[in-house]
Amino acid sequence: MTSAMTAPSGSRWPPALILLLIALAIRAWDFGNPVIAVDEQYYLLVGDRMLHGAIPFVDIWDRKPIGLFLLFAAIRLLPGDGILAYQLVATGCAWLTAVLVHHGAMRIGATRRGALAAGATYLAGLSLLSGGGGQAPVFYNLPIAIAALLTFRLPALAAANDRRAIVRGGALACLLAGIAIQMKYTPAFEGAFFGLAHLWFHRRTGAPVSATLGAALLWIAVGLAPSLAALGWYTAHDLFATFWFANVTSIFLRPGYPLEQVVMRLLGILVQLLPLIAAAAITWHRRAHLGIDRAVARLAFGWLIAASLGFLAIGTFFDHYGLPLVAPLAIAAAPALSRHAKLLAIALIVPFTILAVERIVRRDAPPAPMRWPASSARTVATNAPMCSAATPSPICSRGPACRRPTPFPTCSACRPNRVRPGSTRRPRSAASSPTVRR
Repeated sequence: MTSAMTAPSGSRWPPALILLLIALAIRAWDFGNPVIAVDEQYYLLVGDRMLHGAIPFVDIWDRKPIGLFLLFAAIRLLPGDGILAYQLVATGCAWLTAVLVHHGAMRIGATRRGALAAGATYLAGLSLLSGGGGQAPVFYNLPIAIAALLTFRLPALAAANDRRAIVRGGALACLLAGIAIQMKYTPAFEGAFFGLAHLWFHRRTGAPVSATLGAALLWIAVGLAPSLAALGWYTAHDLFATFWFANVTSIFLRPGYPLEQVVMRLLGILVQLLPLIAAAAITWHRRAHLGIDRAVARLAFGWLIAASLGFLAIGTFFDHYGLPLVAPLAIAAAPALSRHAKLLAIALIVPFTILAVERIVRRDAPPAPMRWPASSARTVATNAPMCSAATPSPICSRGPACRRPTPFPTCSACRPNRVRPGSTRRPRSAASSPTVRR
């Protein structure tokens, strides 16, 4: 790791290859693991059910946007084992995002070493915050990072008075943000920032107000297009109320958590991100002395603020909710990492040591390819029972009264938030009865 980070600029090891090796070293341990996290188990289940005709929010329920389930349905079409397939796709997305983090760090003014460290800390940060598998931000951080790099071009485009390039870049950035929003709604904050940044720089070129307003309307339309397409499909099938309840109303019906629990979760996230937070703070404080592109730096920190607003908007602070912060933090931290060797060492040693210790603690387990297939059947048998009158589940609180399949240790169909008003659709059979997720 150290030799890679200190390799001269003429090294035969290009940054993308180094980052790929780091990604595999961190994530390959869990390839084939069916129980990395309960969320991605469920996403894969929904994607598979969609290929067999199930309709999300109607036959199988969650409050995540439809785009995430479409992604997992597409992954399920890949040959071979679906669990391994989504983990390989997630690793590819994590690696490509790390490469973009490297490019963003170079654009802001980091050295090659600092930019490579930023990409490496992005990969480590994902795994620290439960992003070692297929949590939603592992996928949507990629389009958001592309949109961010498009936004970083704005100062140069405005200086060249290239309005057409700004309009085209703004449309693409907003479309990418719109796609991310259909995997989770919190990237709306980042999408709004990208749109406003393009609006500001378009106006700075001296464009007429009417032209800027027209560009803004185009960007809004493009950014909303994926969500409007989903809403339109459900509305056309007389399922608007079902869609609205799952995607909007149910969010405000979630029960709260004890304050001390929420505070401890937040502190846990901040502690794990502390080296990057400290480096980003040094970058901002010493921005006049680090030789960075200050216009691009302001955009990078604006992105970080927007991502932070999305993080704070949810308020429950499960560790994977911090995943969208890692990319902008790593880019903002890169100039400081480039010029402070001790800070660079800490930013690399702390996360990789934590990950290494985790592996050492689990040293009694065989490698993933040997371990997971042998235990998969037992895991599925224990955690994915079919509750039915003929075969009552031993872990379902309603027993024979429950006929809904669930992939979770407790039958969430027995929860009071299972109600989905407005749906007139009847299950096609017991095997396709709605699966309900908390």
